[in-house]
Amino acid sequence: MHLTDDERRELLRRARASIEAELKGIPHPTTPPTTSTLETPSGAFVTLRIGGDLRGCIGYVEPRMPLVQTVEEVAKKSAFEDPRFVPLTRDEFDLVDIEISVLSPLWEIKDVSEIEVGKHGLVVDAGYARGLLLPQVPLEYGWDRQQFLTHTSLKAGLMPDAWKQPHVKLFVFTSDVFSEHSLHEHGETTGGKGGRST
Repeated sequence: MHLTDDERRELLRRARASIEAELKGIPHPTTPPTTSTLETPSGAFVTLRIGGDLRGCIGYVEPRMPLVQTVEEVAKKSAFEDPRFVPLTRDEFDLVDIEISVLSPLWEIKDVSEIEVGKHGLVVDAGYARGLLLPQVPLEYGWDRQQFLTHTSLKAGLMPDAWKQPHVKLFVFTSDVFSEHSLHEHGETTGGKGGRST
């Protein structure tokens, strides 16, 4: 899915509005998306950061609903339902930088050499447990391919070398990643400050 800068800005605005409505305890305003692309079902993750530090990240891998609806829903979940963090506060809301990752469909790989670090996100699926890391994560931590596989296995709650087991399936995907911080650096203003993923 190719998004224009205007579509990216709209998604970021909608993510922030969804979080703000929840903070204020008011209904989130529902307005139709401005383009057909934004109505297309797609998986997406919303990552929140303050000063570059992770403050929440939740998303849907599968295209369950239109992209705008996915972003609005997971933005709220990232702010208030990520079990690793306490719910976002009003003071933090003014500091948080919102990053959105719009996911391609998953495809299964049979050889780990197919994984391109920095290009591909990764899913390790054992059937009863599944872990996912976004494409930007190994770059942030300086991981190589094997470390990426190891940490994705750990994210699933599996042993570090679970990805080597024959019953475990490996999937990759690409994502369009953009944030309020990155668009602001390119001369756009969407609100929010800060900047770096899950």
